[in-house]
Amino acid sequence: MEKEPITLNGLNKLKEELIFLKEKKRPEIVAAIAEARSHGDLKENAEYHAAKEEQSHNEGRITEINNLIARANVIDITKLNNEGKVIFGSTVFLENLDTGEKINYKIVGKDEADLKDRLIYFKSPIGKGLIGKNKDDLVEINTPAGIKNFEIKDVKYI
Repeated sequence: MEKEPITLNGLNKLKEELIFLKEKKRPEIVAAIAEARSHGDLKENAEYHAAKEEQSHNEGRITEINNLIARANVIDITKLNNEGKVIFGSTVFLENLDTGEKINYKIVGKDEADLKDRLIYFKSPIGKGLIGKNKDDLVEINTPAGIKNFEIKDVKYI
């Protein structure tokens, strides 16, 4: 079982989701199954089949989260002393040299990556291109959308 790096915040979100699925969602699904059963013949009972399918998805996600938590290698970036170097968990402030756009990304694990929240997977093209670089470095990254040129303006461990 290979350990997966995850930030402290990412681990806390997984634990919150697990509690929600077990304590709120699971009882709702059980109630929906009981209600659908009371309607009679199960062979042609769409509500029953939908509730059973939802139960299957919910239990699968619970198993998946338990597995992720068991394999988690929690990295608390605030406890690391690493001046200006891009590492897992750091927040990188960039300037796109092609467009002048300023953007920042936090480098995270696979299960917490979410581009709209500017959380990028450390093995993604941009994540791989930034890891190990330093503040003020110029970086050329080959992405699926083409080559992008960035300047690392700042690196924070927050």
